[in-house]
Amino acid sequence: MTAPHQLRLPAEPPPPLRGHLPFADVPGASDPIEVTSRWLTRGGRPWFPVSGEFHFTRCPAGQWEEELLKMKAGGVTVVAAYVIWIHHEETEGDLRFDGDRDLRRFAELCARHGLDLIPRIGPWVHAEVRNGGLPDWVLARTDAPRTDDPAYLAPVSRWYAALAEQLRGLDRGHGGPVVAVQIENELYDQPDHLLTLKRTAQEAGLAAPLWTSTAWGGVQLPPDELLPLYGGYPETFWTEADGGWPDTCRKHFFFTHQRDDEGIGADLRPTTVRGGDPQALADRFPWATCELGGGMAVAYHRRPRVDAADIGALALTKIGCGSVWQGYYMFHGGTNPRGRTSFLQESHATGYPNDLPLLTYDFQAPLGEYGQYRPSYDELRLQHLLLADFGQLIAPMRSVLPERLPTGQDDRETLRWAVRGDGRSGFLFVNNHQPHEPLPDHTDVSFTVDFPDAPPLTLPATPVTVRRGAYFCWPLRLDLGGLRLEWATAQVVCVLDGAGGGAEDSGDADAVRRVLVLAAIDGMTPELALDARSVKAVRAPSGDLTTVGDRLLVTGLRPGTDALVEVDTADGRRVDLLVLDAATARTAYRGPAWGADRLVLGDGGVVFDTHRDEVRLHSRSPEPSFAVLPAPPATPVAAAGTVKETADGVFTRYTLVGAAEGPGGTERAERTLPVALVRAPGEAPPTATGVLGRAGAPADEHYDTVAAEYHVPVPDDLPPGSLLRVHWTGDTGRAYVGDRLVADQFYSGRVWDLAVDRLRTEGDPGTEGLRLKILPLPAGAPVHIPERTGDAPLPARIDRVEWLTVHTLPFRAG
Repeated sequence: MTAPHQLRLPAEPPPPLRGHLPFADVPGASDPIEVTSRWLTRGGRPWFPVSGEFHFTRCPAGQWEEELLKMKAGGVTVVAAYVIWIHHEETEGDLRFDGDRDLRRFAELCARHGLDLIPRIGPWVHAEVRNGGLPDWVLARTDAPRTDDPAYLAPVSRWYAALAEQLRGLDRGHGGPVVAVQIENELYDQPDHLLTLKRTAQEAGLAAPLWTSTAWGGVQLPPDELLPLYGGYPETFWTEADGGWPDTCRKHFFFTHQRDDEGIGADLRPTTVRGGDPQALADRFPWATCELGGGMAVAYHRRPRVDAADIGALALTKIGCGSVWQGYYMFHGGTNPRGRTSFLQESHATGYPNDLPLLTYDFQAPLGEYGQYRPSYDELRLQHLLLADFGQLIAPMRSVLPERLPTGQDDRETLRWAVRGDGRSGFLFVNNHQPHEPLPDHTDVSFTVDFPDAPPLTLPATPVTVRRGAYFCWPLRLDLGGLRLEWATAQVVCVLDGAGGGAEDSGDADAVRRVLVLAAIDGMTPELALDARSVKAVRAPSGDLTTVGDRLLVTGLRPGTDALVEVDTADGRRVDLLVLDAATARTAYRGPAWGADRLVLGDGGVVFDTHRDEVRLHSRSPEPSFAVLPAPPATPVAAAGTVKETADGVFTRYTLVGAAEGPGGTERAERTLPVALVRAPGEAPPTATGVLGRAGAPADEHYDTVAAEYHVPVPDDLPPGSLLRVHWTGDTGRAYVGDRLVADQFYSGRVWDLAVDRLRTEGDPGTEGLRLKILPLPAGAPVHIPERTGDAPLPARIDRVEWLTVHTLPFRAG
C-alpha cells in the first residue's frame, strides 16, 4: 500500500467581509441577495447559483419555453443571455423586439418557470457576432467605440433606455427575475468607461441587486462597482491553427486558486496583464464564473472538438478550486438570425481574427443548436443535483490543496485533488481527466484529511484505483439529519425527503424517510462508512457490514436501482442510502412531479412543467420508459398509448406501449434517406488568408463551381421533432431548400444535424428536397481539424443521411 495523500484543513478563517460592496437588493425582498467577500447569500443563506447562457435571438421563439425547461431540468437556476444590439437594431431607428427578438417575453418565461435572468447588455458583447454586436451604423458614428466618446455614448444611452423599457416591471422590486446585469464584455483596461456604462444603465431605469463584469485578462475594474466573473474553457477556436492545445486550457484541469484565464479572447487584446490587481479582487469578491466552457465554437482555421468528459471534468474541478457560482457558456447552442443587409457572424470581413459559420452557433453545447441532448448535459446535471442540495454547505467551505502538488502543467503523474471543507466536514474532489493528454491510472489510493475541529480521516478503508479519465466528489463527515456518513467512495447526487425504501421496513410506516442518492464511480466498488454511534440498525441488499472502532463499513455493494442501504438512526429516524451505478445515475432528474419532489430516471430528456401539471419525456425510443422514486399515488396517464407499470429495484418503472400512432407521429421502418450525387466535386480551391494571416472561409462562388452537390428528398411524413443526421467529410458544407441557405457547418469530425421543423419554415423540403453542397479541403491547408492526419486533404463526401425523431410525450397524474 502506498502512503496516503495528505491534506490539512486550516483553522476556520475570520468571517468574510459583509456590507463592503455597493450591491443592494430591493427593500423588503423576501429572499434578499447579498455578496460577501467569499460567497453569495440569498434569504440569509449561502447561495450557489448555476447559470447557463442561452441566446434567445438565436432560437425560434416558439421553442423558448421547452428549451428553458430543459435547462432548468439540467440544474440551471439562472439564465444568462446576451442582448445583442445588432440583432435588434441592424438599421438605425428600426428597433425590433418582436418575434424571436422579444426580450420581454423571454424574461417573462424565465419568471414563469422560476428561473432568474441575467441580461448581458453590452453594448459590445463579442458572442462571435458581427462587430461584437455593435451595429454598423454605430461604428460609422465614432472612431472611438467602447470609450466615453460622446458620439458613442449617445446611441448607447438610447439602447440602454430601450432595454429598460422592455424589462420594466421585471426587476426584483416587482417580483421579476432579473438578479444581475452584465456591463460590456472583455473590456480589460478602461475602468472609467465601465463605470460610465453602469451609471448610464441605472439612469435608464435598469435595476438589479448585482452588477457584473467579465474579469479575465488582467482586468482593471472600477473599485467595488462590478462583481468580477471568471471563466475557463477546455479548448479554443481563437488560437492559432498550429498552436496545439493551449496551456491556458490545460491549467483548468488542475486544482489551483488562480482565478484568471488570460487566454480567453486573447486574439482581441494583448495577453500581458494590464495592471489589474487579482489579489485585491480575490480579497473582496467571491470566486464566481460566467464562462466555464459548456462547449466550444469552431472557426474556419481552428475547429476544436470538445467531449462530455472535458466539460464535466473542468466544471467539477472548478468547484473543488473554490467556485461559488458555476456559469456556463454556452449551455444551449443556437442559429444566427439573418441580417437584412449582411450575415451577422464574426468574420475576417469585419476585421475580426476568425471566420465563423454564417448561421450555426451550435457551440457543441450540452443542449445543441436544435435542442439536442448531448452527453455533457448529463455530466453537468449530475453535478448540479449535488449543488441544489448541498451548495449551501459547499459555498462557505474553503478550498484547500494537498501537501503534494503537481510540479507544473506538464506533470501528469501526480494525482490531482483538493478538499472543500470547514472545521468538521467537507467534500473531496479528484480529477484524473484532461483532453488530448491522457492521465495514468493511480493504484492503491487513499487520503488523509486533518480537520481542525475533529479527528483526522483516512479513507477509504480499502485503497482504490483511480482510473484514467475519472473525476468525482466524495462526501466527508456528511450530516444527514440523524445519520453521519463518514465517507462514501461514491458521488453524492441528491437527497429525497419522504421517499420510501425497499420491501423490508422495520420502522414506523408514517415516519419521514430521507434517501441520500449516490452515484458509483466506474471501476470503483462503493464503500460507505457510517458513524456507528448514529446507527441503531442497518439493512443492506448485498455486500458486507463490518464494525471498525466507531465506524460501520458497508462494502461489496452492487450499485443499481436496488442498492438501497436502510438505516434506522440512533435517534429514531430513518435515513436510506441508494447507490446507483454510474450509467443509471446519468439518467437521473429531480423535480416536482405529480404533487411531490421525485427522482426520475429517463431514457431521454425529462422536463417538469408545474404550470401544466405534467412531466414530459423527450425520447427516441418507440416504447419510452422512465422510473420514479417515490412512486406517484397512481400510474401516470399519457396522451396516447398505454402505460405499463413494473418494479425496478426501489423505483417504479412506467413504459409507454402502443403509442406509435400517437402524438409523436407515425413510426417509419427505414432510418436512412436516399442521397443522390448531383455534381461531383472539383479541385479544392486554394486556402485564402485574412486577419492575422489565418485561413479564411472559402468564397461563396466556390459552392457553385467546386463543391460536391447532393440531393436528399425529405419525406412529408417525418414526424415533428425529426432531425436529419448527415455523416460527411470535407471542408465546409451548406444546406439549401431551393435556393435559400438554411444551414451551414465547418467539418470538425462530428456529424451534422439539421432540424426538419426548421427546414419546413424555410420552404418546402418535401417538394424540393434538401440540397447539400460540400467543399473539399486542399492538402496543406493551415486548418486544425482533430481527425485530420497532418496536412492531408479531405475529400468532399456524404456517406449517408439518417433521420431520427425525438418524441415529446406528456405524462399527467393518474
